[in-house]
Amino acid sequence: VQLQAFGGGLVQAGGFLRLSCVASGRTGRTTNMAWFRQAPGKEREFVGGVSWNGIYANYADSVKGRFTISRDNAKNTVNLQMNSLTPEDTASYYCAGNGDGYCSRNECRWKYWGKGTLVTVSS
Repeated sequence: VQLQAFGGGLVQAGGFLRLSCVASGRTGRTTNMAWFRQAPGKEREFVGGVSWNGIYANYADSVKGRFTISRDNAKNTVNLQMNSLTPEDTASYYCAGNGDGYCSRNECRWKYWGKGTLVTVSS
């Protein structure tokens, strides 16, 4: 499975941004997907994940109520809607995938990774 994320950019605090990740390959439609992020000088952290059927979703506490993950299996696309952005959300955002059941949590074995897309939130 190949993953490509896009949609990053510069936004002011309080604003919103929508990231998308397109999956290609034979098992793209049955791949659980997630978003991770990594800020400069910090470890990579889990943002949220969604199962391949869109039923199960998990989010990091830091983004609950502000970020929403959705997927469109007809387009092999997973989206991350980010609202009420703060400078602390500045990071490179990566999409990841796994083919393990319905696993969409941080602890899952995220086997597939895309290149990051940079999100910068100005104060």
